[in-house]
Amino acid sequence: VVTVSQLATALAGAGIGPLMAAITLGIVRQKGFNIQIGRNQAWNHAGNMAGAGLSGWLGWQFGLSAIFFLEVAFGLFAISAVLLIPEKSIDHKAARGLDDKPADDEGTAEGLRSFLRHKPLLILASCLCFFHLGNAAMLPLYGMAVVSAGKGNPAMFTAMTVMVAQAVMIIVSLLAIRFVRDRGYWIVLLISFAALPLRGLIAGSFIQHWGVWPVQILDGIGAGLQSVAVPGLVARLLNGTGRINIGQGVVMTAQGIGASLSPALGGWLAEDLGYPVAFYTLGCFAIVSLGLWIGSASTLRSADQVSA
Repeated sequence: VVTVSQLATALAGAGIGPLMAAITLGIVRQKGFNIQIGRNQAWNHAGNMAGAGLSGWLGWQFGLSAIFFLEVAFGLFAISAVLLIPEKSIDHKAARGLDDKPADDEGTAEGLRSFLRHKPLLILASCLCFFHLGNAAMLPLYGMAVVSAGKGNPAMFTAMTVMVAQAVMIIVSLLAIRFVRDRGYWIVLLISFAALPLRGLIAGSFIQHWGVWPVQILDGIGAGLQSVAVPGLVARLLNGTGRINIGQGVVMTAQGIGASLSPALGGWLAEDLGYPVAFYTLGCFAIVSLGLWIGSASTLRSADQVSA
């Protein structure tokens, strides 16, 4: 049952990101994409925060089984929300990234091999893979570290770690809209990558109940900026190719590879070398992202300007 549920969750999670980006692009097009994706992410993080709070309270009051019924209810609400979107409000050509074509031209998507030649996209995917290799295990490991030290209630502390990060992400997602407009994608993602090494340093140095605040605030900054900048940059880079949705999927696959390996790596480090070493090591993976991102600054910035 656990295996099947995790498989279903993974399949749904893999599809939701590109699909939501495509629907958004089809409704508001390139011109309004950054603003709308920022609003989408703010609501997304608000829902995550509410879900974490309710899960913590229900788990504390009624046991862990109550959390699963809550997730079923949220799933039904999400389906209802999608059904309320008028199908005719979505321009399917624009959703693919072809809305710069003439009105009577359906457009032709570029071949899939074009991704292998798209250096900026490959750099972005590589940076995100290394970032999530270090980032994904940080939250659960920090919760385990604090709880195992007897400094927090399992259900309530875990909920608190999520709520702090998601609250910050709401604010950061909205601020990222203006930041991207004024400073561009490159600097926004640079800041998001830089947050993880500092987060790992603090997590490894202070395994305390109060540590959730600086550790998860930094998580909220990094993830909040990426939730807006990554889909926006992919849509910008691949505008006119007709392959924006696949591009979103390619980037999310790279993120998923890093995120899927992170718990195994983090768990092994924590078990054999202790939690502090695990946090320091996980934080170092973002240094690889930083080096690659800074080293490719000219390529990425020129591609962003050309695509604009």
